[in-house]
Amino acid sequence: MTTVLGKPLKRRDAEPKLRGDARYTDDLHLPGLLHARLVTSPYAHARIVRIDCDAARRTPGVVAVFTGHDLLPEGPEPAERARHLLARDKVIYAGQPVAIVVAESPYVAADAAALVEVEYDELPAVVDPLAAMTPEAPVIRPKELEGEWAEAGMHATVSGGEELDVRRLPANVTNAVRFQRGDVMQGFASADVVIERTYRTPFVHQAYLEPHASVAVPRPDGGVTIYTTTQGQFYCRNVTATTLGLPHEMVTIVPMEVGGGFGGKTVLLEPLVAAVALRLGRPVKLVLTRTEEFLLATPAPAAIFELRAGARRDGTLTALRARVIFDSGAYPGAPVTIALLLLGGTYRWEHLDLLGYEVLTNKPGTGAYRAPGVPQATFALEQLIDELARAIGQDPLELRLRNAARTGDLQPNGVPWPPIGLVDVLERARQHPLWRSRQRRPNEGWGIAVGGWPGGIEPCAANIRLNHDGTFTVTLGAIDITGTHTVLAMIAAEVLEQPVERIRVKLLPTDGAPYAGMSGGSKITYTVGLAVQAAAEDAKRQLLEIAANELEAAPEDLELVDGAIRVRGMPDRQITLSEIAHRSMVFGGKYAPVYGTGRSVVRQQSPGFNAQIAHVAVDPDTGEVEVLDLVAIQDVGRALNPALVEEQVHGGVGQGIGWALHEAMRWSENGQPLNPSFLDYDLPKASQLPPIAVELVEVPSPIGPFGAKGVGEPPVVPTAAAIANAIADAIGVHLSELPITPERVLAALRDKAVS
Repeated sequence: MTTVLGKPLKRRDAEPKLRGDARYTDDLHLPGLLHARLVTSPYAHARIVRIDCDAARRTPGVVAVFTGHDLLPEGPEPAERARHLLARDKVIYAGQPVAIVVAESPYVAADAAALVEVEYDELPAVVDPLAAMTPEAPVIRPKELEGEWAEAGMHATVSGGEELDVRRLPANVTNAVRFQRGDVMQGFASADVVIERTYRTPFVHQAYLEPHASVAVPRPDGGVTIYTTTQGQFYCRNVTATTLGLPHEMVTIVPMEVGGGFGGKTVLLEPLVAAVALRLGRPVKLVLTRTEEFLLATPAPAAIFELRAGARRDGTLTALRARVIFDSGAYPGAPVTIALLLLGGTYRWEHLDLLGYEVLTNKPGTGAYRAPGVPQATFALEQLIDELARAIGQDPLELRLRNAARTGDLQPNGVPWPPIGLVDVLERARQHPLWRSRQRRPNEGWGIAVGGWPGGIEPCAANIRLNHDGTFTVTLGAIDITGTHTVLAMIAAEVLEQPVERIRVKLLPTDGAPYAGMSGGSKITYTVGLAVQAAAEDAKRQLLEIAANELEAAPEDLELVDGAIRVRGMPDRQITLSEIAHRSMVFGGKYAPVYGTGRSVVRQQSPGFNAQIAHVAVDPDTGEVEVLDLVAIQDVGRALNPALVEEQVHGGVGQGIGWALHEAMRWSENGQPLNPSFLDYDLPKASQLPPIAVELVEVPSPIGPFGAKGVGEPPVVPTAAAIANAIADAIGVHLSELPITPERVLAALRDKAVS
């Protein structure tokens, strides 16, 4: 039997990308193609008084200019970023598109866009989420104008907590969630130590290399085909069709290569570009500039965590109370619930009271970014655990082990944890030399943190066909952004007992692909892998039935060997896969073509946890922090391709270091973006990353294909907290705000000296 699983095979898309052969959306040049450029607002909050497009329309080469009134002449302005094509009556963040210019060349479009004159009546802006929560704050959007508010009201009632009606809260509070267990006041009364802290995390951009890009092509049947960079083609299709008032099947998404996404590329430009293309009857391309990416894309939200926790000296965690505020920017959609679930579910708290708010501000709407909401929650929680450990005189790792959630423990929503490897990764960390050999040296410190992701679930399907040459083609609707097509080919090869080189993977557009969810949330291998496994088993069954008839043998007496099927123990009695293909795909053939289908509808998650140990050095004179070593230990279920799993862990840790020490989007008090470019937005450089040691722990999932779990989210979760705890170990003070810049380190040292 051919065994490919567990081998470190290289990604299939690596060489084309390295050679420059990969084809991205901006590489498309279609006959009759028009180019679009946006006109964006310089104000964070303002009424639109007048838009004068005459000069732009008179520019030679300009085909059309559209405003919000052209595309949405009446009704409320949408409360979702992707459906809000152009601002019509007022703008709610700096950089919001108010018009789109379409021309024969991108240069003419850019020049003409600069000629569009917009008269604004500036309104007071609010960028601080705490200020936005007050009754007197400027109202970004009246709740009664939005059809989505009924759904938001339903989200406000959570089992185990009191009913929180957002209609009774200030206008900019769009969601409120509460989880409760026990009596926190009793828990604090029984504690020997109670610590209260506030933590803050900023907006963080996904910083993908390829900007958003879409090309929409109108069709003779009244539909539209969209070539685009998206992580989820079916979701993109559905949102676009609904926005434009078209049946879903009238919109076809052709997924192009994704030049980095990390959760930030789902649907953004597609409805707008499609609307314009349908109006003009010609293909239209829109590619964002880098500055526009920072102005109007969907970064990770900022958050504030006000935490109070108690513990007894025997190491029992008694109570956790939290008020969590997510700054969602100008549109609802922040990951409040998932942040609260991990905040209160990672450890065994006797009593819980977790309250979360989503608040609108005059900043761009937020979106997903690798483990949405959980790096923020873990940064706060894991520092608090460290402080509790030191306050009661316990080793911080031992306190975590004593209280870590186990399989069957209740999460804050009352749902038991499925099988998890949280204790397993902590045990491995306890034995690691970087933790065991730590020594007290001036201005050096070691920190531990752990965090996880519950895992994603979504129905999906896959197909496998036998080709004339005896190879197999797997057809999918799942986008490959992390090497998943390589892993899915390995799963098919394992079931079909073939070399992986005989398995091809084909990604189809929405009009022909089997359904798959968005490539995000650590779910593609976990869900689509099961569908591929089922399709391969179906194809194998069909192969054996044909071979059994041809060889006059029972299917159970047959084996697949070297591209053929033979009778066990009788190598001369065989039929090749190519022969089976020809006998099932020919005029007058007596067999149905071999075409395996597989479906998956997973209802139970398989969480993954990652423990990290950071070793840092802090320069007390400059405040500079250098990460000397970092170890990441992750439960991956089973590493179907260890090389790709380690690649994911390395990438996640690198992004976590960005969260910890470098990255933050900043705005002025009136909502003006202060660092909307790679010149000003601080990303970690390769030279600033430490040696990253990766260790894989395998606690097999009872559900995932061959025991695999999703691996993409957990690596980014504990990094900032581990580094913050190491800094505290080095200088004796915890820093409560990200990123931990030299200025903040020096300020903390000065405060320590004064106190």
